[in-house]
Amino acid sequence: MKSTSSRKLERLVALFAMAILLFSPPLIIMVDRLPSLSVSWLPLYLFIAWGTVIGLTAWLMELRSGR
Repeated sequence: MKSTSSRKLERLVALFAMAILLFSPPLIIMVDRLPSLSVSWLPLYLFIAWGTVIGLTAWLMELRSGR
């Protein structure tokens, strides 16, 4: 059975990999070139992606070993 610190480390590594994918240039370029009515989706995407990474990091760091 894995220890909770080992699980936390695995989850943080997975979160890091997700953040790398979310902020990779091909995905950012794809979001930037979405068709729109003179509104760029890039700032909204970056704000939501960054907020998600921060929120998940806070949630993972606050997990107690008893849960």
